[in-house]
Amino acid sequence: MHFNPYGGAAAELAAKLVNADPAQPLLVLLEASDYKPLGSLDARQERDVRDWVELLRQVFRAPTVGLLNDLLARSSTTHYISTHDGRAPHLHYAREDAPTDVRVKAYTAAGMAALFCEDAGRIGWCDREGCGTVFVDTSRNGKRRFCSTRCANRVAVAQHRGRRSA
Repeated sequence: MHFNPYGGAAAELAAKLVNADPAQPLLVLLEASDYKPLGSLDARQERDVRDWVELLRQVFRAPTVGLLNDLLARSSTTHYISTHDGRAPHLHYAREDAPTDVRVKAYTAAGMAALFCEDAGRIGWCDREGCGTVFVDTSRNGKRRFCSTRCANRVAVAQHRGRRSA
């Protein structure tokens, strides 16, 4: 499925933030996700983004218009059109010179909202009991239920063994 840049890359970043090891420094995660422009995060900003991740987790668990509107309201900044890096004009939800925490919140809120509006069913939480991993379903048919093939196989094997023992 083709997503706009916010519904695709930004929603994927939201999933990476939710799935990240809490011990991993956020700047390392953002850099590995090719998030740009990358600035600094002081201790307060790091806590603020970690609190934000908990809000994103709620959206992945049960996406609703109310939750997403709350994210958008909490992340509201000045919207503007950018032409950076020789790209065609495109919408930004936070100024490039805004602090990193502000930009991450605006970017992920817009991404989750765009994804929800395009196809809310593509915001996923792994169906394997005890997994807790979230994902953005980019499959062709949009029917993904598990975060990985590994989780899907575990469930299939458990169901098979259950049928055999019965």
